[in-house]
Amino acid sequence: MRIAILDDYADAFRTAPAFARLSAHEVTVFSDTEKDPDTLVARLADMEALVLTQQRSRLPAAVIERLPRLRFIMQTGRNTAHLAIDACTRQGIVVSTGGAGGPEATAELAWGLIIAALRHIPEEAQRLREGGWQATAGIGLKGKTLGIYAYGRIGAMVARVGRAFDMRVLCWGREGSQERARADGFAVADSRGAFFAEADVLSLHILLNDATRGIVTAGDLARMKPGALLVNTSRAPIIAPGALVAALKAGRPGRAAVDVFDDEPVLGATDPLIGMPNVLCTPHLGYATRGVFDALYEVAVDRLLAFAAGAPTHVANPEAAKG
Repeated sequence: MRIAILDDYADAFRTAPAFARLSAHEVTVFSDTEKDPDTLVARLADMEALVLTQQRSRLPAAVIERLPRLRFIMQTGRNTAHLAIDACTRQGIVVSTGGAGGPEATAELAWGLIIAALRHIPEEAQRLREGGWQATAGIGLKGKTLGIYAYGRIGAMVARVGRAFDMRVLCWGREGSQERARADGFAVADSRGAFFAEADVLSLHILLNDATRGIVTAGDLARMKPGALLVNTSRAPIIAPGALVAALKAGRPGRAAVDVFDDEPVLGATDPLIGMPNVLCTPHLGYATRGVFDALYEVAVDRLLAFAAGAPTHVANPEAAKG
């Protein structure tokens, strides 16, 4: 098979242990994201199989329908909202899914962002590199209130670390999220307004779907303390469009640390958050660890070889497989 690996920014696939298992196939790795549909079609015209790295590329029907040689798509992870499954089925393209990033990597990054932002680590490291010495006073964690919005796997890990730092952990989310937090011995805010108003550090761990798009509003942000830090390692669209930039300019919250953006990848520092002095930005590093990529690509190669053997597994569109 002619196989294309899309959006492998770190060029991790070729050094993954699973890569050697595709020695009988022709593999092309793309380390960038192509957003122009015509250019993307030209890039993939000869491909028979694709591996999609998470949700970095969108494959709408207008692209799928122009790839007559394509027969198989492996989607790392299980989110296929960016992929036109119906169009794949009509074209006889089998879509398989599987593999998970694991919550630990994103929880670790959330704490890296929290500490880096509150202790001014990037600025001070740069100042030292330029020949200067310390010029800021950081903010400690002990006794501060850590807000966890959505107490799922990642939120629970972040909460436990907050407890280890002797922070007061305060949770919010849907009813099930609140119940899990209480069961683990964490407090739940009296109200949504109180949650945003009381947090010194507020970490978002909300899955993006139609119900959660824009769930964090300008009104929510306006309730935050001027000295508070908002951290988003989830997805950018869970915050209402433009609300975070406006809130930071207004001084509530006073700072933000974000790993996600509305339109990724962000090249040329075009997102307004990147240029703001009170924002620490990273390029969607949440799950991007060597171990996570090795695990994702191991599953991807399993699915590719199963399809090549005529027995595809974990198929998202069984009707296509029948053809």
